[in-house]
Amino acid sequence: MTVSEGRREIPPAANLNSIKLSRLRMAATALAALAAGGRSRLAETKTFFVGALEALRRRVFSGDGWSNAKFEEPRSEISTFLVSCRRIFWALALFSGLSNLLMLNGSFFMLQVYDRVLPGHSVPTLVALLVLATMLYLLQGGLDLVRNRISVRIGRYLDERLGLRVYDALVRLPLKTRGDGDGLQPLRDLDQVRSFLSSGGPTALFDLPWMPIYLAICFLFHFWIGVTALAGGVVLVGLTVLTDARTRGPAKASSRHAVLRNALAAEGRRNAEVLQAMGMRRQAALRWQDVNQKYLAAHETSSDIASGLGSVSKTFRSLLQSLVLSVGAYLVINQEATAGIIIASSILTARALAPVEIAIANWKGFIAARQSSERLDHLLKLLPRQEEPLALPQPTGALAVENLYVAAPGSEKPLLSNVSFSMQSGEAVGVIGPSGAGKSTLARALVGVWPHVRGKIKLDNAVLEHWSSESLGRHIGYLPQDIELFDGSIALNIARLDLARFDANATAAAILDAAKAAGVHDLILSLPDGYHTRVGEGGMALSSGQRQRIGLARAFYGNPFLVVLDEPTSNLDSEGEEALTEAILSVRRRGGIAVVVSHRPKALEGVSHVLVVSDGNVQSFGPREEVLTRVLHPAVPLRVVAEGKGGAQWKAN
Repeated sequence: MTVSEGRREIPPAANLNSIKLSRLRMAATALAALAAGGRSRLAETKTFFVGALEALRRRVFSGDGWSNAKFEEPRSEISTFLVSCRRIFWALALFSGLSNLLMLNGSFFMLQVYDRVLPGHSVPTLVALLVLATMLYLLQGGLDLVRNRISVRIGRYLDERLGLRVYDALVRLPLKTRGDGDGLQPLRDLDQVRSFLSSGGPTALFDLPWMPIYLAICFLFHFWIGVTALAGGVVLVGLTVLTDARTRGPAKASSRHAVLRNALAAEGRRNAEVLQAMGMRRQAALRWQDVNQKYLAAHETSSDIASGLGSVSKTFRSLLQSLVLSVGAYLVINQEATAGIIIASSILTARALAPVEIAIANWKGFIAARQSSERLDHLLKLLPRQEEPLALPQPTGALAVENLYVAAPGSEKPLLSNVSFSMQSGEAVGVIGPSGAGKSTLARALVGVWPHVRGKIKLDNAVLEHWSSESLGRHIGYLPQDIELFDGSIALNIARLDLARFDANATAAAILDAAKAAGVHDLILSLPDGYHTRVGEGGMALSSGQRQRIGLARAFYGNPFLVVLDEPTSNLDSEGEEALTEAILSVRRRGGIAVVVSHRPKALEGVSHVLVVSDGNVQSFGPREEVLTRVLHPAVPLRVVAEGKGGAQWKAN
């Protein structure tokens, strides 16, 4: 074989250009084919994921989960919710695993470009790698989108499962404790936990287990690259632990002062008239400012620590990438690694440590969610879910109070001691006594607002505990001393919020009957919109007397068996007092029982019995005329100051 035959001839320049053009055409054809196939596969993938997500949603958010009997009893309702979401958490873990695997796409793409494409000058290989990387990036984006949407729906599922439960506990809390602090804090706690579950914080926790895998791949690239990445990971984990330790105390103090600050603001809003009339706005503002300064100081300390350590973490991570590049460059100089490993290891190290940085960035939200969850656990344990008792028939016979002891919520000292009396249908009792004697305490105990320490309250031989709150409420009418109406129409307030939507029996006839029984029908018709007049928040659009008479109509709505009225004449004129007397007599005529707490003798004209309370004890009980004759003192004659002795002078005309 000759030398010319053994050597491959170099084609001319024209042939080289044609070869390049043919290769470009081949690459374009391959790209078009891949794009066409990619579009069809993307459509199929989209259909698959949409169907899978819908099936997963129906499976997870339906009530057909595994029985809790297979697991240990949860310690709280929050843990019960988390157990009910275990399938979706597994799904999130699966999506996180796939997403983290696809995160290797960038590193291996750069590795192949530097080690294969550039040395071989292969354009088709570059195009094929680019198309493959693009498809993998699109798949990764779809997985992240699905994962984020699942997280948002977990937050909504939390609200659906616990929202009504937390609201019920919030309403019952003032009846169980003294009611100090911010009354709306439980709802804010629920919002905080939901916001955290819907954010990127939980997804970072699913990414953390992949750190060892990324670090192991770094060790596969080269031992010293792995050592550098591992040292950086240890430092970042240490920063995370330090962030938790340093922010826990200030975060608790900030939360505590925030509750007190909101409580003072709500208190000032409720007492706006007093603050304005008596020039107390500045003093109230200074009280609020003092607490607000403590809140700001604690919040500033917590934020400074979290942001400072977050900045240190971010700076160190950037420095670590440069260190990895430097180590990789040193290895390439000594021909211990290829050039592609430099870029690939830098990207991989950044990805390995990203969950730690995300965790540090979301640490403040995590601490707040953890504290909110602890407060919700405490609240829901303090006020457990009430079981629905067996439905009892409507009471029609008698009210009996036996050896009753009542204490205020959150206190063990009885305000009422050894109270006993009984009433039959068609009777009414007036409760009288000096201020602070325990009259309102007795009224609250009779309607089940304040739980009694000892003794029994019976309706037709059934103690109040045998009734659910909703069932008992249909047979009780209650007018408290402090009248609070709900934002809405007058008809909605009289119908006890059951207008049309909740109770089919909330008819116009029942509303009109209650209004007429309270003597407020003509007053309502005189308003611009009649029964559709909106009363505003707390009934602020009405006068005190109008609020009290509408409250009376609400107490009479549905013809309840037991009607308890606490100081019903405090804001009534003579016409209103006469209407009240007639309303009490109408309750007696239809076979009900009325309990009237009052200081005015006029309010007792419609009662049959009188109960005298003093110092938390019953002093006398019996028919009205007999008791009033025994306990009322004769009137003291009017003393007129003599002329010239000071004071006012009265002269007859």
